[in-house]
This record gives sequence, structure tokens and C-alpha cells, in this order.
Amino acid sequence: MGTQEEIAARVRYLMKEMRYKQVEFAERIGVDASNLSKYINGHLPISDALINRIVVNLGVSKEWLCDGTDLPYAKPRLQASTVDVARDEVKLGSGGPGVPVYDIDVTAGTMPRAMMFADEQIVGRIDLPDLVNQNCRIVRVSGDSMYPVIQPGDYIAVKELSNIHQIFWGQIYVVLLDDYRLVKYVRRHTDPNMVILRSANTAYDDMEIYRNEIRDLMFVQTILHLDTRM
Repeated sequence: MGTQEEIAARVRYLMKEMRYKQVEFAERIGVDASNLSKYINGHLPISDALINRIVVNLGVSKEWLCDGTDLPYAKPRLQASTVDVARDEVKLGSGGPGVPVYDIDVTAGTMPRAMMFADEQIVGRIDLPDLVNQNCRIVRVSGDSMYPVIQPGDYIAVKELSNIHQIFWGQIYVVLLDDYRLVKYVRRHTDPNMVILRSANTAYDDMEIYRNEIRDLMFVQTILHLDTRM
């Protein structure tokens, strides 16, 4: 394990990177703000308990936090992959093989899930073996809140969840609320009754919502970039 000073420096780096003040950071990891100040200023030894709180609540790599190896946010096991798709691989029409493409913008409108995936919404199919095996559906994304991870006009392959209460923290989801459809990272909140919705684009602030406001969740399996050069 690195020295106390090195770990404290990495904690300060996290606060700067996440744009949190000490009080906000302390709330996120569930410690007293005055004690956090003592930890990062060397007046209290950084304990395993504090390290574990940061790792669990923020999804930080423990190897990076302790030793400076790995990356601050190591690639999650379930992280969405990105695939370039040639325009001629998108077959228009509702018939034929492949994963259905729905004429739905998941960042606009309030259409419930049942109507979103009605057969009449299918406008095409993409026949890629990996997508077929994932048993998913493809929808369109607009807006730049998830840029550069998801670019405006990209498509995403989403998988419906049978249990919306089981969340893989730090992953990208389509979140259906009463008034909005959002594509966001879903992060753990210090209040177990709430979640944090985070954009990839740092120009957008976090959203904090109650878990019971979520009407449906869809896991983003693959990001499909329509490459017009191919």
C-alpha cells in the first residue's frame, strides 16, 4: 500500500475530478466532513474502512486508490462496448433477421415502455451476431449529455431488466421516469432510497432522484456508432 500522503493526494484528486467540495464528498462516502478533513490533511490515519467506503460508494479502483496502479475507474465487467456500424448494415423494414431498430429517441418524450417497443415502431434491423445473442433492442440517442461516450445520433442496444431494483452501479442505463426518458450513468447515493444520475458530459450537473420515481430501467449493452464512411 502507498503512503498515507499518497493516498490522501489521490482522495484530493478524486474530489477535484468529481468537482465535490469536502462536505459533498464526505456525504457521498458516508463519513463526517470534519473527519474527512483530518484524513486528507494527515491528522488522522487513513483506515481500511475509509478506503472501502470510497471504493464501494464511488466505484473507484481499490488498487489505484491504495497503490496508484490501475486506473481510478477500472473498466467495469459489464461496461457497454462500442461498435462502428456501416450504414448498409442497417436493413430498413420490420421483417428479416437481426435485432429490431425502433423509431424511438430515448432522450425525448414520455411514451411508456410497452408502447415504445410496439411492432409498429420497428423501422429496421441490424444483423450482428453479438447483438442477436444479447437478446436486446436498438433505439436512437440525441443530445450531448453523454458525449463523448455516446454521440448525438448514435444508437444503443438496450436490454430490459426483470428486476429494476438490482442496479449495477456506475453503468449506463436508460431511465424511464413519469416525465422524462434519460440515458445516464446510475451511481450509488448515500441515501439508499435515492440514486444519482450522472452525465458523461461534465457540463451537465448530477441529478438526484428517489428510486421509487423510476418506472423502468434498461441496461445499455452496446453503443452503436453509425459510420457513414464505411
